[in-house]
Amino acid sequence: MTFMNVLLILAMLATVVVLFAGIVGFLRGGAFNEKYGNKLMRARVGLQFTALAILVVLFLTQ
Repeated sequence: MTFMNVLLILAMLATVVVLFAGIVGFLRGGAFNEKYGNKLMRARVGLQFTALAILVVLFLTQ
């Protein structure tokens, strides 16, 4: 497994973790969601972009 494959897997796992944290915070509501809800969803979008960029690099280099 190459370094880029490991980075891709880590980026995808981080995306899933942030997504679930955002969903749980949204469902529970309260102060946590008010403080971190938007930040978590922005982080998710950034992580998705990172994973997609790594995937594109992997496809273009093979």
